Amino acid sequence: MSAKSFSIVTAAAMLILFQKTQLSVQAPLNGSKWSYIGPDGEKTWPKKYPFCGGVFQSPIDFHNDILQYDTTLLPLELVGYNVSSTDHFMLTNNGHSVRMSLFPTMHIRNLPFQYTATQLHLHWGNRNKPEGSEHTVSGRHFAAELHIVHYNSDKYPDVTAAIDKSDGLAVLAILIEIGPFNPSYEKIFSHFQNVKYKDQVALVPGFDIQELLPDQLDEYYRYEGSLTTPPCYPSVLWTVFRHPVKVSQEQASLTLETALYCTQPNDPAPLEMVNNFRDIQEFDERLVSVSFRQGVVLSVVLASVLGVIIMLAVAFWLLRKKNCKKEREDNRRVIYKPAFDKEDDNTSKV
Repeated sequence: MSAKSFSIVTAAAMLILFQKTQLSVQAPLNGSKWSYIGPDGEKTWPKKYPFCGGVFQSPIDFHNDILQYDTTLLPLELVGYNVSSTDHFMLTNNGHSVRMSLFPTMHIRNLPFQYTATQLHLHWGNRNKPEGSEHTVSGRHFAAELHIVHYNSDKYPDVTAAIDKSDGLAVLAILIEIGPFNPSYEKIFSHFQNVKYKDQVALVPGFDIQELLPDQLDEYYRYEGSLTTPPCYPSVLWTVFRHPVKVSQEQASLTLETALYCTQPNDPAPLEMVNNFRDIQEFDERLVSVSFRQGVVLSVVLASVLGVIIMLAVAFWLLRKKNCKKEREDNRRVIYKPAFDKEDDNTSKV
């Protein structure tokens, strides 16, 4: 066996073993069935999974009323994200999304704890309405959203132990919009044809996962929320990057919105994997911390400036009104005397 073949076999064996500890991140622990539509759709989730109807739920809409600038938020430090092409990720169609297992050598720093990567997956819309992001900004949906899931490895041995703990998970969310062709995302998309149906698996050569993230890692939204799929545990520290990444229309429509199925190959009623995103949740009057000033502080400054301008305008109007009133009163005190023509005065003297 060649070194390359041995590497592939070893990677596959390790990832199969590692994958067993990850299933609960997107699958309910009690094995109950769920979906986004139909009799097991989102509206029925709270009946089987009580946390789905509870507090601290995700996703949410980011709008200025709930944003608060936080000077303590630091740029994320990603460790071990650049994986050699001789190593391989495992790509799986789990019936709800396409999930790619990640290596435990990948970490996030500059969070309250060190978090170890476990998997990534995507959410998207459909070919007629490519608005499948879970989080929104001022009510705006993006074409898709990528989630990179990590667990708190400082406190817990694996993702299964961490998943239901309040400080158990940290998820990086990347908003995706339509733009030019994206070669980095194609490193995953090009393998989707091999996981067209539920439970199909493919190997993806290693690459730098950081390529999937926006360039500016220092601008993001941060809040405490939940898994966006059952069992909806409120255990996620969310980091949603402010700047979206772009993929082409062809990549979005052909790869995400038409190529995949929630059902197995022999299913008599194949079901397309589309609109796999959860509705926006109530935010319970909490605040979202943001690491950037523009758009948040600017709105406050503009409001303050506008308030000062209005106050000055009112003061000027009151002062002018007062001066006008004084002028009218002064005019009333003036005594007018009749004037005599000089010529008439001289005539009277003759």
